[in-house]
Amino acid sequence: MPASYLPYEPQQQRLLPDALQDWLPEGHLAYFISDSVDSLDLSAFHARYAKGGPRNQPFHPAMMVKVLIYGYATGTFSSRKLAAKLHEDLALRVLAADNYPAHRTLSDFRALHLEELAALFVQVVRLARECGLVKLGTVAVDGTKLKANASRHKAMSYDRMVKAEAELKAQIEGLLNRAKAADDLEKNEPDLDIPGEIKRRTDRLAAITAAKLRLEQRQREADAARGRSKDDERKPRDKDGKPKRGRQFSRDFGVPKDSAQESFTDPDSRVMKRAGGGYDYSYNAHIAVDETAQIVVVAELTNNASDGERLPAMLAGVKANLGEDARQVLADAGFRSEAVFEQFKDGASELIVALGREGKQAVAIDAEKYPRTAAMEAKFKTPETQAAYRKRKWIVEAPNGWIKSVLGFRQFSVRGLKKVEAEFKLVCMALNLRRMCALRAA
Repeated sequence: MPASYLPYEPQQQRLLPDALQDWLPEGHLAYFISDSVDSLDLSAFHARYAKGGPRNQPFHPAMMVKVLIYGYATGTFSSRKLAAKLHEDLALRVLAADNYPAHRTLSDFRALHLEELAALFVQVVRLARECGLVKLGTVAVDGTKLKANASRHKAMSYDRMVKAEAELKAQIEGLLNRAKAADDLEKNEPDLDIPGEIKRRTDRLAAITAAKLRLEQRQREADAARGRSKDDERKPRDKDGKPKRGRQFSRDFGVPKDSAQESFTDPDSRVMKRAGGGYDYSYNAHIAVDETAQIVVVAELTNNASDGERLPAMLAGVKANLGEDARQVLADAGFRSEAVFEQFKDGASELIVALGREGKQAVAIDAEKYPRTAAMEAKFKTPETQAAYRKRKWIVEAPNGWIKSVLGFRQFSVRGLKKVEAEFKLVCMALNLRRMCALRAA
């Protein structure tokens, strides 16, 4: 007797249209993102199209926001890949409701509304709080390095800038002299577009000079922060400007190291050490995560590789986003600072900041010079503080891992500090919605 199979007729057309709601299982992430976006205030997106006419009908902002968020929540950050998946991915077809914006449309929408997309992060955090997923009992803070959208090959060291600047000036002067030469001297010369060559070298010279000035300005600010002045003659001085003992500075005020580099593709990015070894043009991203459901409540970003001065900004972000302070804040040794401890000595949040790796402090602390740091050291000797600090790793380091390994977000798509910061908030918002959907289904 032949086997009996279920009907399989790939050429059979459907007699009645399908319902989009039947394409995905109940509780799918796409439905959750759709319902969540529908509950958000999108008036800022609509305001941009308030004066538009019927001849140029844009795609609906709610649809575009849902598609972009779902793309980030599932690891699709490229507008080209997202446009292709609108034809192939059932979840995206449901969210787009048979709209098929081109990759350029998606890219332009993200670029035009990047600030508005970042602002939705706060609305999602407040939505999570309404759902009981954020309680501000304990919040943990951590930072991670994310690669900038900058080429390592389109950068130049300060030493090379100085040499290239002199070379280009000499080349431009030579071309100008050649342009002024007599016609009879040029008859035997090869054809050369002198104006074009001058313009190309002039543009290159302008880019190098601008990068060199940025490096020098950054070095002046760093030297001034160290107490140096323009006329210090490379000698250490006290607050009154009088010379004091100490090793002489190796460079004049405002002169960068020869090895200091600047990127031409994203000047706001900085060379930072990556965890696995080596260096990349990167940004330093920071998140504050609530203990209750590991929801990211603050997402900030800077181009400074150090975490030392970022804790006040993170605490201010908690208050700004949720209207109140966390009762307890945990942070690793990278955030330790006597000035920060002094600033928040009577704050609403209890600070527990490690003074060494995993809370271990090997170097003795001068209690007279650093009284707040010494007090934190004494605090860490209590079993209650040690137990509280042990929660930091699983609270905040897991979301950083999810961003890089689950979402697959390791490099920014945009350039410039403001744009990069906005995209990071978009990433964290997508992660929060994914987390909220998973917890709802659990």
